[in-house]
Amino acid sequence: MKTVMTYRAVEDFLPLAQQHGPAHVARLQEFSARGELLMVGTFDEPMNGDAMGIFTTREAAEEFIAGDPFVVNGVVASWTLRPWNEILRP
Repeated sequence: MKTVMTYRAVEDFLPLAQQHGPAHVARLQEFSARGELLMVGTFDEPMNGDAMGIFTTREAAEEFIAGDPFVVNGVVASWTLRPWNEILRP
């Protein structure tokens, strides 16, 4: 069982995202290096700052969110966590 995290960005997200982007990327890299973040990315259509990540556990996702500079500094308006049953792996 994996956990899918979704972020909904604030309406005027770009200036805040640029300001806090380096710290956010560093946190992504930390969780990836620990093997707890499997994939992450933004949605392209429409390009509005919304994003999704897949974590190995709910606990890892909650820890990530609690200290994510995008959450802490108001880039993210809301987030969700959902359990996900992976049924096909290449």
